Amino acid sequence: MSSITNKIDFEVLVTVNKANPNGDPLNGNRPREDFDGFGEISDVCIKRKIRNRLQDMGERIFVQSQERCDDGATSLSDRAKKNDELAKADKAKNSDLYQEVACKTWIDVRAFGQVFAFKGSNTSIGVRGPVSVQTAVSVDPIDISTMQITKSVNGEDLKGKKAADTMGSKNRVEFGLYVIKGSINPQLAEKTGFSDEDAEKIKEALATLFENDASAARPDGSMEVKRVYWWKHDSKLGKYSAATVHRSIEIKSKVQSPKSFDDYEIIEHPLEGLTPEVIEGR
Repeated sequence: MSSITNKIDFEVLVTVNKANPNGDPLNGNRPREDFDGFGEISDVCIKRKIRNRLQDMGERIFVQSQERCDDGATSLSDRAKKNDELAKADKAKNSDLYQEVACKTWIDVRAFGQVFAFKGSNTSIGVRGPVSVQTAVSVDPIDISTMQITKSVNGEDLKGKKAADTMGSKNRVEFGLYVIKGSINPQLAEKTGFSDEDAEKIKEALATLFENDASAARPDGSMEVKRVYWWKHDSKLGKYSAATVHRSIEIKSKVQSPKSFDDYEIIEHPLEGLTPEVIEGR
């Protein structure tokens, strides 16, 4: 399978409605925001969701979340050691073969890259992946509301006594339109074997990013992909820089306090020789 030969840029418009898109554990799990009040979703969080969607599509994933483990591995080191081809390359101290096997085996390794440096291993390598994802940022500053909650059921048997209500809180974004930006680099794709077929799978994952992602913090339907822009250049270097491509999508609020996607005007500034594929939300 040959690697991609065309530079690709993409942009995803995502709405958040009464949900916590990405809690900050160092700030009481409040939705992430910058110093100016704009909401953020970390690139790590976005790549986790992409990996989950790829796994749903039947792809083999190296960095699996514990609750989604499908191969019985208890750690990344365990997953690597269970691969016979990888174990042989490690025993031979062949770094090039080790990288080739890892990239061939797991789509997230050949897409995002991975550091392989495990205790007791003869091989230590870092794989640079061609798919880069920026931290998503909201178009406008976000309003965060906090709901106080109580626990009315005893966690332990208190011999007929009722435990004191435990106070807690849930934080959510009332509404926000977030923009995810990213690119795929053909030069790095050559080194990992990332193919056009892989790129199509990434595009499908982005278009369905929040399927099978519901939780108490993100109820089903509270986070929605509204639109995906996918630019495929006619060369490896690309006709324009990624920054120029991403700036071609201008988003303006039509009202003072937007409450829905329809409250925004999306202006697509044409770029000569580069037309995006537009995928509407499903």
